[in-house]
Formats: sequence, structure tokens, C-alpha cells
Amino acid sequence: MNISIFGLGYVGCVSLGCLAKNGHTVIGVDVSADKVNQINNGIATIVERDIDEIIAEEHKAGRIRATHDVNNAVLSSELSIVAVGTPSSEKGHLNLDYIFKVAEDIGQVLKSKNSFHVIAIRSTVMPGTCEKFARILEDNSGKLNNKDFAVIDNPEFLREGTAVYDYYNPPLTLIGSESDLATERVKSLYDQLPAEIIVTEVKVAEIMKYVNNTFHALKISFANEIGNICSAMGIDSHKVMDIFCMDKQLNISPYYFKPGFAYGGSCLPKDLKGLKTLAHDLYVPVPVIEGIDLTNNIQKQRAIGMLSKFFGKKIAVLGLSFKAGTDDLRNSPAVEIVEALIGRGFDIAIYDKNIQIAKLAGKNKEYIERHIPHLSKLMVDDLATLIQQSDVIIISNKEPEFLEMLKEVKGKKIIDMVRINSEEIIENNSYTGINW
Repeated sequence: MNISIFGLGYVGCVSLGCLAKNGHTVIGVDVSADKVNQINNGIATIVERDIDEIIAEEHKAGRIRATHDVNNAVLSSELSIVAVGTPSSEKGHLNLDYIFKVAEDIGQVLKSKNSFHVIAIRSTVMPGTCEKFARILEDNSGKLNNKDFAVIDNPEFLREGTAVYDYYNPPLTLIGSESDLATERVKSLYDQLPAEIIVTEVKVAEIMKYVNNTFHALKISFANEIGNICSAMGIDSHKVMDIFCMDKQLNISPYYFKPGFAYGGSCLPKDLKGLKTLAHDLYVPVPVIEGIDLTNNIQKQRAIGMLSKFFGKKIAVLGLSFKAGTDDLRNSPAVEIVEALIGRGFDIAIYDKNIQIAKLAGKNKEYIERHIPHLSKLMVDDLATLIQQSDVIIISNKEPEFLEMLKEVKGKKIIDMVRINSEEIIENNSYTGINW
């Protein structure tokens, strides 16, 4: 394929070399005369392992060149990759001037181009950037998005120092697109790479780089705080984290990475509090660890805020324990939400078969009688009648019986804290999820 790349910095130079090495003919475009001259002399514009050899080889083979001429680059290519810089302001906002200048330039050329042209944005951009980029193209070309051209998001996940390796060994390839033709054209660039190609909504793709890198920063900061605690106690923190990373079922896995309701139960709150107390006693500051409980409380307040507008309605709470399949009420976020709403005078009834059983004996009987006897009085044992008589239904854990019963329900207001993933329930009712 004939490809033009706008921006010959880090991402642009690596993409230029690697795409050419894969057999494509690639034209680099940059405002810098030095960068254009370097590429046209077979010299890489960056210092990065292996890229200098690749650029030299592909230049010699005649598969790469560079130019200032946007008109020539766009008319000579089927696909344009945008890899210009998006620097941050002091307040953290992105400077997208370079991105939108490229949109204006390409738009002017598209006026006289009759074939369908694809623009793939690889620069790190905020959600909504591709949409604005497309509007600028339309304004400057007089042509229509997803008819005469298409703008897709194709974020890069390259690490400095290993960028060439990362290019050829990605964990996945992500394409955010609304055009089937553009999707197929961009997918063909990556067919030979050993990774799944994920096609998703444009805004989902646009935000992924921020999510990934923020989590990487979080991991480093969390590991450092654990290291500081261990150091204060003479413990080898690398042994601790090596063992931590061996758990691929919970620690390094998709488990727990599902936005939704707050955490609760006996273990997480207790052990988090214990580690914070240990750090405090050792005079070790741990702001990341300290912030975990704060974020959890914010999620509870978010739920209360969502429910506050239903004052005067009959509200059913399905599930009082902290998660499905248990009768454990300790630190259950559902208990906290219900207590907050009762304090404001809400009309609430609760169903949880596990708690009905737990009321009869054991530690939970003692907990209910001592800590929440007022909630015990609000519990009912007929789920079907409760749903029928309620205006608003709050799903606070994933008991299978809730899902089965709600499939028969229509016209109710449903507030989902756990993402039930049922098209029947969502389509037949007024449905809202806490994070979706």
C-alpha cells in the first residue's frame, strides 16, 4: 500500500521504517527541513534500537522518502497516518494545534482527490478529537466523512528503547472506526503481526492510551509505596512483589477490573486499613494506598446521588450482602447506601435470600441484631411481589435469581450497580448503570 505519515518524530519515524520493512511504500511529511533531509539520506530522525538500520535499508530499497509537500503526499497515498506531537499545557490540557493543522492541510488536498482516503490518527488524543478532525476535513474539502474519506483512531503502544520490538510484538492492535472500508484498509497493515486486532468505537480507542499509561504510573507508584513499607521493616520488597506477580488468577488478571459498585466485605477494608496503619506507624507516607478508600467512598456517594432523585417512589433493593453467593454484611456498600437513603426518608424494601437464611443463626444473626436491626425489618421474602409493587429496582449484586426474575419485568426503573448484561432487561425497562 502507498502510505503517507505526517510527523517524523518518535512514532512517525518508527512507523515509517517498520511499514516500509513490511513491504509498503511510505512517504514521510514534516515541517522540519532537517527531518525531511535525514530521511531522504537514509538517516533516522530519532535514536532508537534497530531503527537506524531499518531506515537505511528501506531508503536504499526505495520504499521510503520524505517531503514538505502535503499535496504530493496525500495524492500519492491511499492512507495517511497522523503522528504529530500533542504536547501538554501546564494545566494538563493537550495542545492539538498540530493535529488540526494537519486536518486543514489534508482537507485542502482532498478537494481534488476522487478516490476514498483513510486518515489514521496514531497521536495520543482526547476522546472527540477524531470527530473534530473529520469536521475540519469536511469544511476544507467539501466532502463527506465516511463517504469520501474516513478518520479512524489507531493508538500506538510503543515504549522508548524497545519501540521496534514493540511494533512487531504488540499485545493487541486497536482500531476505532465507523467505516468498514477504512477498518479493512488499516487492518491490512497489521495482518502479519502476532496479535489480535480489536475494532471498537472511536472514543473507546481514543481514551485507551490514557487509561493504559495512567495504570502503568499507578503500578509503579503502588510498587514503590510497598517497597518503602518493606524497607522500613527490613523486608526484601522485590521478593514480595515477585510473589505478588505470580498470582495470575487475581493479582495480574482481568479480575476486579470491572467498573461498578464499591468494594466491601471483611477482607479488603480490614487489610487495607491494616496496611495504612502499618505505614503510619513506620512514618512512611503512602498517598496512593491512602487514596484507595477515598475513591471507594466516592463511588458510594455516586450511587447515593443517582438514587436521590427517586424520593417518594417505592424502591426495591435486590441484594444486601457485599456480593452474590454470600451472607456477609460486613462493610457491604449496599448496607451503607440503604442506610443513607432511609436516613433521608426513602420508602425501601429489601430482598436477599442469603440474608433471610443468615437471620436464623450464626455470626450474621448477631451482626444484624446488633448493627442493623432496622434493616432487618425492611426485608421481605417474596421477590416477585417486591418487584411488582416497586417503582425503582436497585440491583446491588449478581444473584442469578435476580436476572431470571427481571427478564419478565417491563416498564420499571432499574438502577444497575453490577452490570447485569441482559438485553431483555435493558430494552424492556428504563435502565441506568452506575458506570455505563
